[in-house]
Amino acid sequence: MSMDNIFGIAGSALNAQLTRMNATASNLANAGTVATSEQEAFRGKRPVFKALMDSEMTNAGSPYVGGVKIDRMADDSTPPRRVSDPRNPLADKDGYVYQTNVSEVTEMVEMMAAARSYQNNVEVINTARQLMMRTLDISKA
Repeated sequence: MSMDNIFGIAGSALNAQLTRMNATASNLANAGTVATSEQEAFRGKRPVFKALMDSEMTNAGSPYVGGVKIDRMADDSTPPRRVSDPRNPLADKDGYVYQTNVSEVTEMVEMMAAARSYQNNVEVINTARQLMMRTLDISKA
């Protein structure tokens, strides 16, 4: 495996984890929102990753076999919470509002896992760079 592949694969993983962190941040930002109906309630978003297993799966955005790409963004399937709040201007005729299905605890766990994965991939890049530099030093001698 060439060094270019190592950097490309790790780079695609960095991009995937950054997208995961951005989705989590968006979910947290919308955690306190309410809506008039269940259909209008905010649903948490999750990126769906796809491993690039052969050259037919690669494209200009992710040209490295072994890398990862964002296949799509999927809505969390957990139903929104229905809460009685008759004084809320968004309440329906029965006095209910619909809260988002986002759990702050789950989102914080997602954020920590994404940050750790991101850090691991940065470490892969740094290690590969150090190995390249040592190889160059050896060849000079």
